[in-house]
Amino acid sequence: MKHGSMLINTRRGGIVDTQAVIEGIKNGSIGQLGLDVYEEEANSFFEDKSDPVIRDDVFERLLTFPDVLVTDDRAFFTAQALTAIAETTIENISAFEKTGHALHEVS
Repeated sequence: MKHGSMLINTRRGGIVDTQAVIEGIKNGSIGQLGLDVYEEEANSFFEDKSDPVIRDDVFERLLTFPDVLVTDDRAFFTAQALTAIAETTIENISAFEKTGHALHEVS
């Protein structure tokens, strides 16, 4: 990566070595960071965390940098995405009832 590059991860938290990213931010090799996924996010999002102390020191450290933006992963949580998930599920169940095979089988 070019020194000072922007790193954006919207895919999976585990593909980013967060400790290495923190070092990169500190030494300037990463200029800006944007995340909507974090490998330990299960305990960090989807409920009001205004009052409790954040117990994840790595996540807390990320939040101290001015050029870091962390948002919760909401891509699946839109009306369109939830509708598509429900429709695909129903189509697969219906196909399985009729034919014994789902439309989108995983092999």
